[in-house]
Amino acid sequence: MSTELKEMPESVQHRPQQEAQVSSSSVQPTVAKIETRDLSFFYGANQALFDVSMTVPERAVTALIGPSGCGKSTFLRTLNRMNDLILETRHTGQVLLEGSDIFAREVDVVALRKRVGMVFQKSNPFPKSIYENVAFGPRVAGLRNKAELSNIVERSLKRAALWDEAKDRLHQSALELSGGQQQRLCIARALATDPDVLLMDEPASALDPASTAKIEDLVFELKQNYTIVIVTHNMQQASRVSDLTAFFFEGHLIEMGKTKELFTKPREKQTEDYITGRFG
Repeated sequence: MSTELKEMPESVQHRPQQEAQVSSSSVQPTVAKIETRDLSFFYGANQALFDVSMTVPERAVTALIGPSGCGKSTFLRTLNRMNDLILETRHTGQVLLEGSDIFAREVDVVALRKRVGMVFQKSNPFPKSIYENVAFGPRVAGLRNKAELSNIVERSLKRAALWDEAKDRLHQSALELSGGQQQRLCIARALATDPDVLLMDEPASALDPASTAKIEDLVFELKQNYTIVIVTHNMQQASRVSDLTAFFFEGHLIEMGKTKELFTKPREKQTEDYITGRFG
């Protein structure tokens, strides 16, 4: 099974941004990993996203903020086509991964989701052992060599900062782990397929402060090797972990820029009203 996305035809031209007010400070001296161009998304007759154009740089953390129902999670799930699993949905516009359209007919969706992993808001370990949870993705991909699987499990758990806590209980049920450990296990499971991009949908929202701090520390470490896009309702968390922040409101990308600048000198009044707590 090929894991490569076909190249986008050269005839596809970049169109100017219409909705988002993206400050020039958001342009990074790094390679663009993901780019959306005039992306709109519909649940049946209801439009959830409106002409969202955004560039996500490589090996950085991009936070998506905004009130509930503003389209953050819908946008996140579009980046690896998880919304395809929902009936009567459709999109217009483009999502490019390293310049290739992920919605092109020839794209292998399984291969895409291997490259663009997802960590959900609620930890969802399988009712299997810790080892089998992490080995699941590589097994599905056809890997059967026990030594290689063991190496992947150890490496992934180390990257997820869980190895020291789990190495002596690899064959115990993952459901015996604490909530914070389960979430880090889900991160390890996503890392086991060796993705390029990690999507995180409020990964710490259900955790206690100590576990939240571990997840935030982990995000900071992971960005050295991965491109991360994280949805969060916690603006303090966004300011701590992200390099860039994008503010969504009612399905529109209102503003995007370097996190420090967006939180201290937002260009749009809607952004200022949200981050100062005037609505939320």
